[in-house]
Order: sequence, then structure tokens, then C-alpha cells
Amino acid sequence: LARALAAFRAAGGQGMNVTLPFKLQALAAATQASDDARLAGAANALRFDGDRIEARNFDGIGLVRDIEVNLGLPLKGQRVLLLGAGGATRGAVLPIARAGAARIAIANRTAAKADELAHELAPHLGGVPLAGGGFDALAGEAPFDVVINATSASLGGEAPAVPPAAFAPGALAYDMVYGKGLTPFLKLAQAAGAARVADGVGMLVEQAAEAFAWWRGVRPDTREALTRLTVPLV
Repeated sequence: LARALAAFRAAGGQGMNVTLPFKLQALAAATQASDDARLAGAANALRFDGDRIEARNFDGIGLVRDIEVNLGLPLKGQRVLLLGAGGATRGAVLPIARAGAARIAIANRTAAKADELAHELAPHLGGVPLAGGGFDALAGEAPFDVVINATSASLGGEAPAVPPAAFAPGALAYDMVYGKGLTPFLKLAQAAGAARVADGVGMLVEQAAEAFAWWRGVRPDTREALTRLTVPLV
């Protein structure tokens, strides 16, 4: 990445979008980073200004915009559950809190990792309650209005061990994996009574639009891209 970055800047490049597995290196290369990028521990967009390298993370912002604008579900007052305690969850927590969620919970196969992440991020959420633990701890929680699968389980054709009772009646189930149709997680959610399911294609498109606006000062209309890239959830 360092060699590609140097060559791109030397050729006149002014900004770039970064995907896995280079997001951690992108943040490390930056001389200036946004709060979202620092808290996520990763950057998915860079901008070059002289000797400066600015870093942002638009993944969580793209996720929130997809849910609120494209799916028409305001997050204000909602109980939100994030499955997984990796970089995808790290990048999503702060934007979800800014959107006014009533409560955020993180559930992970390794409970200690989710608990540690919750303790790290909680001071930055403006008072929005945040808790972390294992999947078994969800049995003592009230059901959630929005359940987001931020694990990679769907890539392997598996579903995270979230109990059906975690889904509130009418809940939205959102899988960050995209282009896989009705994933095992989304099937589990439907069986548990979730009223709506969505994959992460909207998150992909909206984070790209945010990066474009950061570079160009103009936010593109995302509707055509969403139409072209959406795979039916069947």
C-alpha cells in the first residue's frame, strides 16, 4: 500500500478510497484523521493536500444514511444491536449514536472483546447507553428494533448465534455483507419475525458518495448505482 500510495500521489492523485485489507494501513499513513477514523481504528478514504494525508472513515456514515434515507427508518429512539466486535462495528457505533439511537449493544462470540470495545467507545457517544457482551447475554435484554450483522459469517454461509428473541416485532435486520441474496442471518431474522431485511449494498454505495463529496464538494445521486448493484433478497 505504501508504494501504491506514493506512486498515486506522484502521478497527481488527490484522493482515494481504500478497502480491505488496507484500512488499518491507510489510517497509519495519515497525518490527520477524523474522529470516526480514529475510533474505528481504520480509514476507508484519503485526501492529499501538499504534504498532508487526511483520513476519514465513511463506512458508518454510509450505513446510517442507507438505513435512514434509502430504507426510510430513522434511528432516533431505536434500540440497535450490532453483531461482531471487529472493525465494521467500531466504524458504525459513533454514527449510530449521533443519529439518536436510544441504546446500542454489541454482541460477539468472545464476550470480553465486545465488553472491551463498549468500554472504549462509550465515553464518545454523548450519553447514549452502550453495552457489550456475548450472544448468551442477549437473553436478558429487551428485543432490538434494528439488528445489524457486522460479522463475516455470511461470507462463509453461516449465521451468527443471535437468539430469535433479540428481534423486536417489526424489526429491521441488516447484513453488511452484500450481493449474496438472502443470507443465513437474514433467513434467521425472517424466521424470528423481523419485518424487513436488507443487505449492505446501500452502505457500500452511500459511503462512496460521502467520499466523493469530500473530494469534490458535490454529493452524487446514488439511486442509479443502487438500482444497478442491488441483488434481490430471495
